[in-house]
Amino acid sequence: METQQLFFINIGRTNMKKAVYPGSFDPITNGHLDIIERASKLFDELTVAVLVNPDKKGMFDIDERVDLIKKVTKQYDNVSVVSFNGLLIDFMNKNGIDVIVKGLRAVSDFEYELQMALMNNKLDATKETVFMMTSAKYSFLSSSAVKQVAKFGGCIKELVPDELVELISKKVK
Repeated sequence: METQQLFFINIGRTNMKKAVYPGSFDPITNGHLDIIERASKLFDELTVAVLVNPDKKGMFDIDERVDLIKKVTKQYDNVSVVSFNGLLIDFMNKNGIDVIVKGLRAVSDFEYELQMALMNNKLDATKETVFMMTSAKYSFLSSSAVKQVAKFGGCIKELVPDELVELISKKVK
């Protein structure tokens, strides 16, 4: 009789595991929230880290994005929201975070995120990247698409948290 071996990733309930979900979140979408909800169940602590990118003019400024994400994630006791600039690896080292969570919608996301994961691993081989596939109902969704639909007066309900629909619609006018 052949013996089968099962391998499990021990994301740890015995030792504290912290993860970071980085992004621009401009604006946060229901696809982002899906990843946050699911990742919050896998890790003891999840930090949503909003990237400060001085080269991009966002719909919402960095403080607005942080506040909006805090508002729509308040039900998750183990989720915190902060902004950061610089290298993600430096942020992780300063905050004792071991794992990067990245959401994937399509193969094109994987190609880009794989390059980022390999670069981050080159910078610090002790950090791991976990890829989470988005739920099928959000596979088409992006912040850019939400902004474009809102800009042309389309309905963004069910694309973003209900609390943000009116705010986003006003912001693009």
